[in-house]
Amino acid sequence: MTTFAPDSLALNRKLPLWYQVSQSLRASILGRRPEEPLRLPTEDRLAEHYGVSVLTMRQALKELEAEGLISRHRRRGTFIEPHAKRGAPVRLLGSVDAIVAQQSGERTTLLGHGPEPLPADLAEYFPGHTDAMAYRRLRCDEESGEPTNWAHNFLRPDVADQLDPADLVRWPMTKVLRDALGVRISRITDTVEARLADPETARLLEVPLLSPILYYTGVTYDAHGAVVDVARIHYRGDRFSFTVTLEAH
Repeated sequence: MTTFAPDSLALNRKLPLWYQVSQSLRASILGRRPEEPLRLPTEDRLAEHYGVSVLTMRQALKELEAEGLISRHRRRGTFIEPHAKRGAPVRLLGSVDAIVAQQSGERTTLLGHGPEPLPADLAEYFPGHTDAMAYRRLRCDEESGEPTNWAHNFLRPDVADQLDPADLVRWPMTKVLRDALGVRISRITDTVEARLADPETARLLEVPLLSPILYYTGVTYDAHGAVVDVARIHYRGDRFSFTVTLEAH
């Protein structure tokens, strides 16, 4: 039986290896095409693929099994759960792959795109520009169709010129920037705060006006330290939680 082929991963030795591997594999699983195989390679082959020990790989798989994304069967192997629930906490641990994983696995609708005047609070991120290319997307749960979050991204014009909007229906913005456009992402600065749903957010997320939401801002920098993208994502407060993991060294 042909096995599922996960994406590659550049490991950051400052972060827990099992966590990076689990998030990279999670992103691959959630971005899987329907026709791709459900069976995963063996632990040994996955460990070799990611360049980690079998023990580390086992811990990563245990995390995904606990989330319900995979099931493990003695003598048969490990399989992706095709109908696993895709909702998950917002987790920030410093890995680009973690961001990709968080944004994957939901049905995405591109609501619109085009040049927009830069909001005053974003002008500092795009010096020399008065406009940016903006993209609005709505994400819904694959099974229920219920809206879970909507994103409003502002892209630097020279980067936006290379982007195919159709890619944003299939992949998260971070993955498009890194893998489709070849942007060398050096860091992403994240901010999460509690807000009340404004009229547009209430309409898109199908929640009452002024109901609580999680408001995420992510600023993506390239290898030269210049801002490539500013994302503003509005999460339904009844579907997401915010978790930060601090590692002791």
